[in-house]
Amino acid sequence: MRRAGPHFLQIPGPSRVPDRILRAMDFPTMDHRGPAFSKLGQRVLGGMRSIFKTAGPVVIYPSSGTGAWEAALVNTMSPGDAVVMVETGHFAGMWQKLAVRLGLDAQIISTDWRRGVDADAVEDRLRSDHDNTIKAICVVHNETSTGATSRIGEVREAMDAAGHPALLLVDTISGLACADFRHDEWGVDVAVAGSQKGLMLPPGLSFNAISDKALAASKSAALPRSYWAWEDMMAVNDTGYFPYTPATNLLYGLAEAIDMLHEEGLDNVFVRHERHGKATRKAVAAWDLETQCVEERDFSPVLTGVRLPDGHDADRFRGIVLDHFDMSLGNGLSKIAGRVFRIGHLGDFNDLMLVATLAGVEMGLDIAGVPHQAGGVAQAMNYLQHEARGDRRSEAA
Repeated sequence: MRRAGPHFLQIPGPSRVPDRILRAMDFPTMDHRGPAFSKLGQRVLGGMRSIFKTAGPVVIYPSSGTGAWEAALVNTMSPGDAVVMVETGHFAGMWQKLAVRLGLDAQIISTDWRRGVDADAVEDRLRSDHDNTIKAICVVHNETSTGATSRIGEVREAMDAAGHPALLLVDTISGLACADFRHDEWGVDVAVAGSQKGLMLPPGLSFNAISDKALAASKSAALPRSYWAWEDMMAVNDTGYFPYTPATNLLYGLAEAIDMLHEEGLDNVFVRHERHGKATRKAVAAWDLETQCVEERDFSPVLTGVRLPDGHDADRFRGIVLDHFDMSLGNGLSKIAGRVFRIGHLGDFNDLMLVATLAGVEMGLDIAGVPHQAGGVAQAMNYLQHEARGDRRSEAA
């Protein structure tokens, strides 16, 4: 049976693809060896540097973010190298498992999955590595499973304070173009990103932003690599081409996405995401529920993980919301499966869409019989109204 109106895709990615990007992709596939493609290639490769805030190279793969995880490791590491993963959540753990499969000594700094990276713990681990056996620190900028954003600049400061030469590898798959990210300023060596979150595209593109230090490490790295080799990509990227068949129509969409982000202004994009994260947390607090992230400094602007009271199944709740309101919410992953649902508020998303999303959650809590207080939507609306009035006063001034 047909359901009227659009489906509300409120998972923390893939995010909703705006019509403008869909239309940009809706063109015949061009010759990826012809002169017109060279212009497109140079446009997106240069544009992504501005999104990562780097003057260095950015490599674009036709893959999911998992492929860019692998590329970051195989281009910089050798068999048996020690890498330290800070396990802030499910995706940090997945990256660690990938590293083990590649033959790396992938060590873990465990956390309770309720906060971002503790920079002091990173510094302590590096200070104890007197022989500099650790070759990389791997952290997740925005942990999509929990709703915690790590302060990458502080991690770099901790590494520098330890005087350790390890590379800093950062997964910003869900952070890029949602939360502030400064590849060069923060001293990131390899940043990993994907197309389906803040870039507002379908899944299918992934990225490595690469520092000079990482490029130097790639010259002696001995892990096998072919498809993921930076050297092959950069040998032709300067002319706007790729060494193998690129995802041409996704690149059309990427060019449009970059334009859209700059038209709004990256700083404005970040402010919008922060506003929606704060409004969502006000609703959660008014419902008398608990967020998965408990460290205020680490609250994510990308998504909010919400814990249900003991005895209530978050997946059952999500099913009720889907059945009644045609809205998808994110599920809890691995350690917090069935305990947490996740509200995505990222990408091409505005205040009215957020209010509708929170209304669906509040109605779903009532139908599912989850103990809560009413009025979360009203709290979020009051905050959004106050912020809107402030914007108008600023414009008038």
